[in-house]
Amino acid sequence: MAAPSPSVPQRRLARQARQKFVEGLCAGLPEVDKTVLDFLTQLMSQTGTQREMQSRRDTWQLYQQHHSDWVAHLDSALREALAPHTSTTRETRATSGHFELLSDDVVENKIAASRMALTITEQVSHQLDTVRQRTQSLEGQDLDSNDILRPEAVCLIVVEQWCKAGLPRTDLLTVVDPLQRELANLLQEQYQAVNVFYGEQGVTPQTDLRARVRRTEGGAVAGNDAGATGLASQALTQSREAMAAARGAALPRQAQQQGMGTGTVFATGMTPLSRARLRAQGVMGQLRRLLTQPATGFDLVNAPPASAALAHALTAHRVQADTYYSGVATLIEDYSPAAVVQLAGAVRERSTELKKKASTAGEKAIIEVVALMFQSILAEDRIPPAVRVWFARLQVPVLRVALAEPEFFSNIAHPARQLIDRMGACVMGFDATTINGSALEAEIRRVVQVIEQYPETGRRVFQLVYDEFEKFLSKFLTQKQATSRLVSVAQQVEQKETLAIQYTIELRTMLRDMPVREEIREFLFKTWAEVLALSAVREGAQHADTVTFKRTAADLVWAASAKPNRSDRAQVIQSLPGLLQRLRQGLALLGIDGAAQDAQVKVLTDTLADAFLSKTASIPQAHIDAMAKRLANLEDFIGDATLGDMPLNADNIEMMLGIDASSIHVIADNGAPVDDAMVAWAQELQRGTWFTLDHNGASAQVQYAWQSQRKQLHLFAATDGSSYLIQLRRLAAYLQSGLLVAQDEEGLTLRATRDALAKLDANPERLLG
Repeated sequence: MAAPSPSVPQRRLARQARQKFVEGLCAGLPEVDKTVLDFLTQLMSQTGTQREMQSRRDTWQLYQQHHSDWVAHLDSALREALAPHTSTTRETRATSGHFELLSDDVVENKIAASRMALTITEQVSHQLDTVRQRTQSLEGQDLDSNDILRPEAVCLIVVEQWCKAGLPRTDLLTVVDPLQRELANLLQEQYQAVNVFYGEQGVTPQTDLRARVRRTEGGAVAGNDAGATGLASQALTQSREAMAAARGAALPRQAQQQGMGTGTVFATGMTPLSRARLRAQGVMGQLRRLLTQPATGFDLVNAPPASAALAHALTAHRVQADTYYSGVATLIEDYSPAAVVQLAGAVRERSTELKKKASTAGEKAIIEVVALMFQSILAEDRIPPAVRVWFARLQVPVLRVALAEPEFFSNIAHPARQLIDRMGACVMGFDATTINGSALEAEIRRVVQVIEQYPETGRRVFQLVYDEFEKFLSKFLTQKQATSRLVSVAQQVEQKETLAIQYTIELRTMLRDMPVREEIREFLFKTWAEVLALSAVREGAQHADTVTFKRTAADLVWAASAKPNRSDRAQVIQSLPGLLQRLRQGLALLGIDGAAQDAQVKVLTDTLADAFLSKTASIPQAHIDAMAKRLANLEDFIGDATLGDMPLNADNIEMMLGIDASSIHVIADNGAPVDDAMVAWAQELQRGTWFTLDHNGASAQVQYAWQSQRKQLHLFAATDGSSYLIQLRRLAAYLQSGLLVAQDEEGLTLRATRDALAKLDANPERLLG
C-alpha cells in the first residue's frame, strides 16, 4: 500500500525547518571567516623556508582581499538553495553528465567538497540522522542528494563560492582543516536547533526500523536479453544506494551482522576505523555482485585459467616491461603534468590491447575493472609523479593476480591490495623533490621489479614483498640520527615508567601489612620506585648500583621501625651515614639536589629519629628479610603496565639521557576521557601513514614513524625535522576529537574500486565492450 502524501502543514513545517537551518548557517558565517583568517595569520607568522613563508604571505594577502566576497557569495548561495526548484536544477545539471563532459573545475570542486563532507559527517552524524528521520516523516521520502540539509550540499556550496570569489583551490586545501572543523561545529549547532524546533512542533523521529533502511527499488532485470548494460547498471545502483544509506542511517547490532547486502546500512556511534571497514566491505560486496552477474559469469571461487592468447600477452608484457615503460619513465623524471597524462594513456592503451586478447566476458570485465582502478591510482595527485610510473607498472601483475585469485575482488586484506595501499600511504606526504632519489623511492622500485621478475605473480609473491616493505619501513622511518636517538630515548622512557609503576605496585603489596609510617610509604612509592626504575634502565636490573638501591629500600623500612633495645639502636647509629648517603645518591639520580634534596632527607631523618626513640611500631626482622629478597629479583615477578600517569615531558627526557629536546613536542596523557575503542584504534596505526596533526592551534603534516614495544608511546615525524612523542591515551583522545586525521583514511585500492564502480555506473557498456 502506498504511503499517504504529506499534508500542506507537514510540508510547511519541513520548509520552515530548512529556513531555520539556513538562517543559522548564514548567521555563523562571520565566525567561519574569522577562523580561516586567524589560521592564515598564525600560519604566516611561523618560520619556514623563504619559499614557504612567501607562499603563506601570498595566501594571507589574497584572502584579505577576497574573503568578504566569499562570505557574501556564500550567504547568497545558501539562501538560494532554499528556492523550490534549486534541487531540481542541480539534479538536471548533474545528470547531463551522460551527454557532456564535466569541466575539471567542477570535478575538482566535487572532490574537495566530498572530502570535507566525509569528515564533517563523522562529527554531526547523530544530530543529522535525527533531522533526516523527522524530515522524512513529514515529507514521506528521504532527503534528496542535493538537499541543503545534507553536509555534502553545504560543502559543495562552500567550495564553489570559494572559487567564485577568486580564491585558488590550492589555498582552500591549506585552510581545509580549521575550515571543516568550524563548519562541523556550525552544522552541529544548526542540526540541534532544527531538532529543538521539530520537538516543539511535536515531530518525532521515525521509530519504524523499515523506514530507517534504504532499499533499492525494483528487482532483477527481466529477461535474458537485458544484457550486460542493464545488469551492470543494476548492480552499481545497489552500490550507490548502500553508500547513500551509510551517510545517515542507524541499525542495531543485529542488522550490522547481516553483511553488506542490499538494504544494509552502517550503524552510528562507531569509530571512524570501524565505519571505514564497514564501508570497505560494502564496496567490495558491490564489486563482487557486479563481476558475478550472469552476463559476466565470473567464478569467485574457482577461477578458470586465462585463455591462451591472453596468457601469452601477459607473459610478453612481463618480459618487455622495462622497454615498454622506459619512455614514460624518462618524462616522469621531469615532473611534467603532461608525462602523468601520457602515463595514464599508456595504462589505458595496454588494457585495450589485453582486452582484445581476452576470449571470455569474465576476462574482459576483470581487465576493465583493474584498468579503471589503476587510472584512479595514477590520477591521485598526492602521489609524487616520479613514483607513479612504478604504480603503473603494477597494473599487469595485479591483473594476473585478479585473473588467478578471485579473492582479490572480495578481500580488502589481499596482499596485493595491502602492498599498494601501504606504498601509497607512505609517499603521499612527500613532494617530487623530496622523494626523488630517496631510499623510499628506491625500495618501491625494487619491490615492483621483484614482482615483475616472477613468472607467476600470485598472493605468495605479493605477501613476500609486502613483508619486506614493512621491514624496510621500520628502519627507514627511524634512520635519521635525530629520530633514531629519540626512538632510543622513548623506548627507555617506556621501560623506565613501566618499571616505576610495577615497582610501586610491588612495594605497596609488600608494605600492605607492615606498620610503616606514611612518610616512608610516600617516599618509597613516589620517589624511590622512580630511582629503582631509572637505575634498572640505565645500568641494568642486576647492576651493583641497582641492587644497592633495592637493598636501601629494605634498610630504610627497617631503620624506620621502632628500636626498643640497645643493640638495634647501636646498629642504626652505625648504618645511618651509609643509608643517608645512598638515599642522596638515588635522589641525585633523579635530578633532585640542593634544597629540594635536603627537604626530602629531613622528612626521612625526622621519622628515623622517632624510630630511634621507639615512637614508631616495630617490624619483625623476618618481614624485612623477605622484602629484601623479593626486591632483589623483583623483575621476575612484574609484567606489562599501562602508562596512564607517567610524567612524560621534554624536561624528563633531557634529564634521563642528556639530549637537547627542543625539537621534541611531548604530548603526555592528561586524563581526558577516551573510548576504549579509540585506544585500540591508536594501537593499530600503521607506520608510514601521513596525518594532519592539530596541536596547540598549529597544524602540521606528520608521518607515523614508530611505536614502542608495549605500544604506550608513539612517534610522529614532521618534514621540518620536529617530532611529536605522544602517549597512548592522549593519542586516542586526539583521534577521537579529530585533532589527528589520516590524510588517506580509506586507502588507494578501495578508493580506486569506488571510482571504478562510479565510472561503470555512468557507462556500463564499457565493462564488456
